[in-house]
Amino acid sequence: MPQLIRDRSLVDDRYALVRDAASLADLPDGVPVIVPLSFWLEWRGALIARGETGVWLAPADHPGALADDVERLPVIAIDFPQFTDGRGYSHARLLRERYHYAGELRAIGDVARDQLYYLAQCGFDAFQIPDGRDAGAALSAFADFSDGYQSTTARAPWFRRRQAAATPGDVWFPCS
Repeated sequence: MPQLIRDRSLVDDRYALVRDAASLADLPDGVPVIVPLSFWLEWRGALIARGETGVWLAPADHPGALADDVERLPVIAIDFPQFTDGRGYSHARLLRERYHYAGELRAIGDVARDQLYYLAQCGFDAFQIPDGRDAGAALSAFADFSDGYQSTTARAPWFRRRQAAATPGDVWFPCS
């Protein structure tokens, strides 16, 4: 079984990623699957009845196409076909913040260790590391930075946290 980083640990991946399928007969039996958005839109009713089906989005797909389905999808994967394509970061933020997706958000494709910390800040909680790369070694990426200033799906911006920690009566100068 392929391995996956989920919630900052190495786990077995029980989902089969389906890149190409023309009909339901092309899906593996008895295994949870992740299908392309176009396949989901065409076979939605049958896939809901099948159960344990996730959807993957290509960079050109819009996350809004899943707005009505976010509560029934256990996994949404976002494809990074090459390291330099960053549209998936925006897709993740939209899914988490605008569409309130609470399930597993998985990065697939050309996912490198150097991206993991930043992907997690955008809302990803699972990462499929490509064959030939050491998923175990990639786990250390989450410790690369102790904190960040900017607002993310994972935390409020630092200046808001500092202000919230101040006790009543403290004089707080935002420029200090």
